[in-house]
Amino acid sequence: MKGQRWLTRLGYAFAGLRTAWLTEKSLRTHALATAGVMLALVITRAPAMWWAVMALTIGLVLATELINTAIETLADHLHPQRHEAIRVTKDVAAAAVLVSSTVALLVAAAFVVDQVLPMLGMSLPIKP
Repeated sequence: MKGQRWLTRLGYAFAGLRTAWLTEKSLRTHALATAGVMLALVITRAPAMWWAVMALTIGLVLATELINTAIETLADHLHPQRHEAIRVTKDVAAAAVLVSSTVALLVAAAFVVDQVLPMLGMSLPIKP
């Protein structure tokens, strides 16, 4: 709501996170993946640039997951019956999560090639 104190608005945001955490298994799955990424960054002693890239990538995935949850919740509330426009809306929101998650997997692959394989004394066989 407009005109409310910053701390009040922050409380609403945390309430939204809590609700999404409790109701969306996929958000909890993404959080588990985030812990794995953080562990990989620590173990590989990745440079600051990788920390920044991973933070942005994780933020993208979590933000799209939260937006998808908000859209699905609102759509279901406004039109609980099956409707083509609601289906399309929910499918497109889910596609946003799919796209951001796919980008995250590509970033993870680049991280493995750049940081993990060299740490293991390996590299990809690339022809000059």
